[in-house]
Amino acid sequence: MANRRQFLCRTGMIAAGGALLAAPAVRAQRETMALWIDESHASANQDSRVRTLVLHYTAEDFAASLKLLTDAQYRASAHYLVPDAATLAAKPAVLRLVPEKRRAWHAGDSYWRGERYVNGSSIGVEIVNRGYPSPQQDDWPPTLRDWVAFDDAQIALVGRLAADIVARHRIPPRNVVGHADISPGRKVDPGPKFPWERLYREFGVGAWPDDGDVRRFLSRRLPTDASDWQRRLEAYGYDAPESGAWDAETRAVVTAFQMHFRPARCDGEPDAESSAILDALLSKYAGRVPEDEEGGHP
Repeated sequence: MANRRQFLCRTGMIAAGGALLAAPAVRAQRETMALWIDESHASANQDSRVRTLVLHYTAEDFAASLKLLTDAQYRASAHYLVPDAATLAAKPAVLRLVPEKRRAWHAGDSYWRGERYVNGSSIGVEIVNRGYPSPQQDDWPPTLRDWVAFDDAQIALVGRLAADIVARHRIPPRNVVGHADISPGRKVDPGPKFPWERLYREFGVGAWPDDGDVRRFLSRRLPTDASDWQRRLEAYGYDAPESGAWDAETRAVVTAFQMHFRPARCDGEPDAESSAILDALLSKYAGRVPEDEEGGHP
């Protein structure tokens, strides 16, 4: 053993491409290679790869959430984890679990504004919240579940974090979404208790319709044609292929939309208020007006 230690210390040799190179020679080679990359000429023709911010709830307590998002066996992660109120009281900090330049595994089978599997172009934020307390409610309609409210301290941190992410990556308002928006029917988080309007009004993050536009569009005849709803939902960003039928997939998209923008009743029914909100959002963020308004589509 002593002879082996002396040999290793004496030689300082490593294998490289089948040849033995002395450690000083390897260091010199690496230093030379570093000089090959000249970063002094930055192109103006570039932007961030990040296009979407996705918000989630964890459906677990803090300890379980952290384990699920960091342990290799669960194959799930997010860029950030916002703890619960009790944990924040002891240490008021957001946890960064994955660097923003790397892909986190938070979105899964997803779609938003023409892009599928948005993990590669999004930042995921998980918020510790149980969603609803009992697994027995998994099969209940969303309107009947006992949704758990978010804590003010959490939302204050989420708002500040989201505002910073949106500003740095120049994420457009309608690309700030929930997991339910990008995976309707498969996911429901962050649920109807998440305060999207507060995020918009207090922190300038995300999309929200103008009240005046909603009132104006409420005067329209309620569209009952499934194709009409599918076209408008798709235009806003949802995965709503035009089947022309009120199938389960379309109702799941309407439910996701309502959880985000009309949480008082998220039953998947195509009512007048939901229609007016959708038109108001399309007018504000997509420059699109209903076909039956004077002048038609721009």
